Amino acid sequence: MLLAIPAAQSSPNSETDSPEQAILYLQSSLLEVMRESDQLDYDERFKYLQPVINKTHDIDLIIKTILGATYWSQLDSAQQELMIETFRQLSIATYTGRFVQYEGEQFQIIEQRSLPREQVLVRSLLTKSDGGTVNFDYVLHQVEGNWRIINILFDGVSDLAIKRGEYRAILQRDGFQALIDMLKDKIAQTRQNS
Repeated sequence: MLLAIPAAQSSPNSETDSPEQAILYLQSSLLEVMRESDQLDYDERFKYLQPVINKTHDIDLIIKTILGATYWSQLDSAQQELMIETFRQLSIATYTGRFVQYEGEQFQIIEQRSLPREQVLVRSLLTKSDGGTVNFDYVLHQVEGNWRIINILFDGVSDLAIKRGEYRAILQRDGFQALIDMLKDKIAQTRQNS
């Protein structure tokens, strides 16, 4: 059984018309996949989440920011495309592997506030089945009228900053192909562990 992608209510992009709507769309989709986990295998969860992640994340900008202007400009166009696509697959695989089984978890949006450079922060809280909580803070910007995530902070730790340090170190030490291989290994591990 494959889940239907949540339909837009008013306009084709109503899920991402505002920063809060984009986060609600992402989080409700994650909960839906978790609720249906008994009927969905890894590939079905991945297929369901792929358009959701594509619509709510600015994958191109995220990977360009992680690598930085200097490293990014050193890649030719084929390498840039491969990097974007491999990182996109890893991003979807990460969500697919982390949000697997529903045990009563709930997301709650706490606040939304403006940031410099026309960015917006949406703060949310995940309450786990054991009562523990995790803060998910999303930084978004607007792309052609739609709000897209460009960074996520887990309990105050920037995902972008962690990946920036890791990816740039591999590029500097071992080169482009080593970074692609590492990302592909992570995708394979996520699939194996799910």
